[in-house]
Amino acid sequence: MKMLTCSKLSSYFINSVWWLTKGIAMLWVAGDISVQAQQLDQTQSQSESAKAPVKWVQAKDLPLKATETGNTKEKPSVVSTALKWWRSTDRPGDLQIHGFVTQAYTLTSDNDVFGNSDKRGSFGLTEAGLNASVRPLPKLQLSAQVLSRRAGEGNTGMPRLDFAFLDYRLYSHETNQFGVRVGRLKNPFGFYNDTRDVAFTRPGILLPQSIYFDRTRNLGLSGDSVQLYGETAVARLGTISTQFGVWLPIVTDKDTQLSILGAIPIGQLNREVSYIGRGIFETNDKSLRLGISGIWLNTSYDPSSKSHDPVGPGTFQFTPIYFSAQYNTERWTLTSEYAIRHLKYDDNFNSKALNGLNLYGESYYFQGEYRFTPRLEGIVRYDVLYTDRSDRDGSHWAAQSSARQGLEHTRFAKDITVGLRWNVTPEFMLRAEYHHVNGTGWLSRLDNPTPTDTVQHWDLYSILASYRF
Repeated sequence: MKMLTCSKLSSYFINSVWWLTKGIAMLWVAGDISVQAQQLDQTQSQSESAKAPVKWVQAKDLPLKATETGNTKEKPSVVSTALKWWRSTDRPGDLQIHGFVTQAYTLTSDNDVFGNSDKRGSFGLTEAGLNASVRPLPKLQLSAQVLSRRAGEGNTGMPRLDFAFLDYRLYSHETNQFGVRVGRLKNPFGFYNDTRDVAFTRPGILLPQSIYFDRTRNLGLSGDSVQLYGETAVARLGTISTQFGVWLPIVTDKDTQLSILGAIPIGQLNREVSYIGRGIFETNDKSLRLGISGIWLNTSYDPSSKSHDPVGPGTFQFTPIYFSAQYNTERWTLTSEYAIRHLKYDDNFNSKALNGLNLYGESYYFQGEYRFTPRLEGIVRYDVLYTDRSDRDGSHWAAQSSARQGLEHTRFAKDITVGLRWNVTPEFMLRAEYHHVNGTGWLSRLDNPTPTDTVQHWDLYSILASYRF
């Protein structure tokens, strides 16, 4: 097993700031080239607008379309002409069509993330999506998105239906509304799960992995569901929004099966009726947001009848509860989320590792975002995951078997993250990010099939470019 020496670890810490500086310099050059032509024609208008006060906005509030200056003259090109035609063309029924393309480069000191990243780095994270919504009736809206996501061994880039649903508003008033959604819906938990597929809405290249696992992203992102939702004003304090759904989870991908069963199954992991809900309170000035979310996820396993299957017909329950809080100022956004995750297996799996397993995991993170300018912001995060809150260092788990000796670090992960985001234009974003991680608790088993080859202390560097229209 590879070991990270103290001198090597110190070297990574010392060089991390230098690496980020070089990364941002590269991003700056790339972005400068992309906007240089516009800047030549906009010099006069920018000098006049400089006298106006700067308007600070959060990155998530940037408009989807760029604001055009009336006197700006752009050289025509195939891409710009196509985009202008697309935006100006009238479409029936309030039809809106948008999309995004994201590409990241990831380099790790050890272990693999989104491909073979610990050698010469990996371009293994690619996301491209196309979504549409239409409102044929005042109270009825139809929405759908197709996504191609390449992210290591778990996601090959094959297009899949991310979501597709019907939204009917049963009641609507100035201060209250109530409706129902049916179809493949985003799972409402935490602050970021609803929009995690779009890089512009994520607080970092990687979401806090203690709460939003990328290795089980397909399971966590969406499911076939019926959801009731509502929103009501609370005096002059703010608004309360709620969602509750009956849900059939998506459990067909290998990463999810491996996470639940510990191995790729011969038989079939079944979708069982599950439940999900969330409530969020938000003040009128949006400075404070408080949320609570809960999931009751049920699955069952049918052994293969065609060959010998070592796994029996067991059932599995996953019932996490999430507590979320966020405070916003003109330049700062402070966010924290905490989760208690209950995992329970029955006694029918015919496996010593799974039979009767009943434990509580624990997760939390603290995150700060600071907007240096309307286009440039930084992020700092401390993210912690414990597979078993009663055995946080994994020592008790490792003592149960000699084969587990030295693998204690697979039961936890502590991640320190720093990063920068540059909104070159409202449509084009660049990011650079550094992670120092103690533990391997959230690594994908598909990308790291041999646990004894993983290293406890490791570093991750990543840059990302994303475009949306």
